[in-house]
Amino acid sequence: MKLIKTEHEYKEALARLEMLFDAPEGTKESDEADVLALIIDEYENKHFSISPPDPIEAIRIKMEELNLNQKDLSQEFGGTNRVSEVLNKKRKLTIEMIRKLSAKLNIPVSVLIQDYH
Repeated sequence: MKLIKTEHEYKEALARLEMLFDAPEGTKESDEADVLALIIDEYENKHFSISPPDPIEAIRIKMEELNLNQKDLSQEFGGTNRVSEVLNKKRKLTIEMIRKLSAKLNIPVSVLIQDYH
């Protein structure tokens, strides 16, 4: 086994992992699959990293997941009009809003402080 350095090696590793996927636990093949999965994960994290959504999209996603509407967040934003203004990107998030939203929606502050347009 070696680190994956090219797209070709990546595809070969995926094909090999697919062959080993249902190997019985504790076998040599199962151990190989475990190591191969780690190597593949390392390559994917390096080459296919997914950027976090912009802050407003993150808020919208969490609202949907938690079945919340704009009124439910009025306290965190300082009023229902502010919720609408921020979600429509007419007003920027403040530090206070970010703190409250992070706590209520469990969104990392690092996501909420990102710049957005």
